[in-house]
Amino acid sequence: MSLPRAPERPRPWRAAVEEALYGPEGFYLRPEGPAGHFRTSVHASPLFAAAVARLLCRVDEALGRPGELGFVDMGAGRGELVSGVLDALPTDVSSRTRAYAVELAERPRDLDHRIEWLTEPPKGVTGLLFANEWLDNVPVEVVEVDAAGVARLVLVRGDGSELLGEPVGGEEAEWLGRWWWPSAPEEGLRAEVGLPRDRAWAAAVASVERGLAVAVDYAHLAGARPPFGTLTGFREGRETTPVPDGSCDITAHVALDACALPGARLLTQREALRALGVAAGRPPLSLATTDPAAYVRALAGAGEAAELTAFGGLGDFGWLMQSVGIPDPLGD
Repeated sequence: MSLPRAPERPRPWRAAVEEALYGPEGFYLRPEGPAGHFRTSVHASPLFAAAVARLLCRVDEALGRPGELGFVDMGAGRGELVSGVLDALPTDVSSRTRAYAVELAERPRDLDHRIEWLTEPPKGVTGLLFANEWLDNVPVEVVEVDAAGVARLVLVRGDGSELLGEPVGGEEAEWLGRWWWPSAPEEGLRAEVGLPRDRAWAAAVASVERGLAVAVDYAHLAGARPPFGTLTGFREGRETTPVPDGSCDITAHVALDACALPGARLLTQREALRALGVAAGRPPLSLATTDPAAYVRALAGAGEAAELTAFGGLGDFGWLMQSVGIPDPLGD
C-alpha cells in the first residue's frame, strides 16, 4: 500500500519560474527551443536581423572601425539572430566581427563555426550587445495587495494554484514604491517586482567596454503599469495559464524605464526599425509590370516590415538603448 503523497509546498513565483525554465527539466533546455512555442521578431522576418546588422555597422563606425568588433546575442535561443546578423553584414565588417551567443541550452550542432557559444556574456566587449526578449524571462517575484492594503508575495504550487505569503519588504518594497505603486494600492492589485531585471541588465551593460547595449522586449512604463500584472504562459504558439511545471514558457512584461541606466534612450520598435531602414510601404504598381518577380518580393518584404512595426503588436515593443563611450548610433 502506497502512502499518500504530501502536498507540494508553495514557493514564491521567482523560485518556481527559475526551476521551471532553467532547471534540469527546464522549458528553455528543450531541444525545440523557444521557436517551437512562440514567435519573436527574429522569427517573423529576416528584415529584423538585417536591421540589427545595420545597427552593428553604425556602432562600428562610431567606434572608429576597430580591428575586432564584438556582437553579443543575449538569450540567443538556437542562434537564429546572431546567424542572421552575420549573414547580413558586409564582408569588410563580418571579417572583423567576433560573434557570441549567450544561452543556457546546448550549442546547436549545425551552428556557424564563427559563433562562440557561452552561458554568460564575455567581458570587455567592444561592439554591440543585443538582448531580444531576454529580460522578460528573467524570473521576478509576483505580489498582490491583500484586504488590509498590504502587498504580499504570491506563492505558487506546481499546478499553478496560488496563495498569499509574507508581506513584501526591504529593497523589493522600495522598488514597488518607486516604480509601480507611488500611492496606496487597492486590494487585489498585482505587480511584478522588476529588481532582478534591473540588476541583470546593469550586469549585461557592464560587460560592454565601448559600444552599445540594447534590450528589446514587451514593456510598460511608469504611469501606465497594468493593474493586475502581466504574468502569463506560452505553449506551442498559444498564450496559456502560467504553470511552473516546465511545460510552458512563463513570462512577464518588463519595466524598461526601471532598468534604464543614466543616459539611456527608450524607443518603440517601430521608431527604432524605421530609423534603421525598415519600411512597410507598398511597392509601386509599375514594378509589377516591369519586373513582376521583384514586385512580389518587395510586396512580401513590405508585409513583413508591417508586422515588425505594427501598432498593437511587435511595433509596440520597447527598445532600451544604452551607449557606452560612443554617441547614440541612431542620432536624434
